[in-house]
Amino acid sequence: MAESETTEPSRSRPAFVVVAGSGHAGQGDQARSQARVAAPVSFDRRELNLLFNLYGAKVAAGEWRDYALDFTPAKAVFSIFRRSSEAPLYRVEKDPELARKQGAYAVVAASGLVMRRGHDLSRVLRALDRGLRLVGAE
Repeated sequence: MAESETTEPSRSRPAFVVVAGSGHAGQGDQARSQARVAAPVSFDRRELNLLFNLYGAKVAAGEWRDYALDFTPAKAVFSIFRRSSEAPLYRVEKDPELARKQGAYAVVAASGLVMRRGHDLSRVLRALDRGLRLVGAE
């Protein structure tokens, strides 16, 4: 090896990058994957209306006092608290990944137990809206 030659790759040759394909197909796939990552899952107006109607009734009854909304790229969560300093009593989750399997909506208790799961939010929320019901009187 001559004195002018070096063993360091950065000095011996310029670095270059090889990109496969014409660039058109890769850019579309990349833009779609970035849109999925960037856009968080959220509740729509109808879903929020159902959630807040139930929440308002429970607040009026003195059972619940606080809530939190979390929107992540994977799912949206409506957390319900008895007191704001505690862990949530219940979580209503919307997970679009499970929409075709078990249903996108789930009510999860504080212990992690899935109380109800389904495709229709109003039916799933019935797990939280248990009131007194008259049985057997006709």
